[in-house]
Amino acid sequence: MKDANKGELLNDKAFQALVEALRSGSLRNGQFLSMSQLVDQLDYPIAPVREAVKYASSQGFLTTVPKRGLQVMEASPDNIRECLDVRLVLDQEGARRRISQGNLEGLDALRRRHEIMRDEVRTGPAASLPPKAIEVDLSLHTYLGEGLGNSLLSAAYAANRIRIAVIQHARPFLADRIASAMDEHLAVIEALETGNEPAAVQSLKYHCEQTLRWWGVP
Repeated sequence: MKDANKGELLNDKAFQALVEALRSGSLRNGQFLSMSQLVDQLDYPIAPVREAVKYASSQGFLTTVPKRGLQVMEASPDNIRECLDVRLVLDQEGARRRISQGNLEGLDALRRRHEIMRDEVRTGPAASLPPKAIEVDLSLHTYLGEGLGNSLLSAAYAANRIRIAVIQHARPFLADRIASAMDEHLAVIEALETGNEPAAVQSLKYHCEQTLRWWGVP
């Protein structure tokens, strides 16, 4: 039993290492690599890495390509469209549930973070903005995802966030997109603050459409 638990723990750690490599961009969209290369990169034994790959494949993070090895998911137009559609549906439902339940604690801090980032776009050095902007951008989506109040939906949201992280590394934020994204998020926050469900839903839809346009997806 102890050996079995140890094996499961290694599997979990290998998977988390794989996820972190995807989130950080050290595994890039569309990248091909062999199992041995992945073992070296994650620095775990091959058995837990294989298990990690199986689970990652079931979530669409990786695919096995005959005679070529493993491939990280591609930031293709179809993948971008589907991932943003998943996020939109879950964000909108999270907004509905937060408004209907009056579960709006933390909005003031969220607004302040977005306003500060919007102001920094106008005055700060552009090179330092994208990493911080992604953190602020994710903070609203995290808030909406947590508003779902359902562990299964939250798991789906978390998996989709990993896919979107891969996509984001394909085209990092530029200052002009940071500014517009902050404005779009602030419109969502205002709708939440006023309890205006239709406005929250519409503002999220507009944000999704603008993000698709930024990524060049019709």
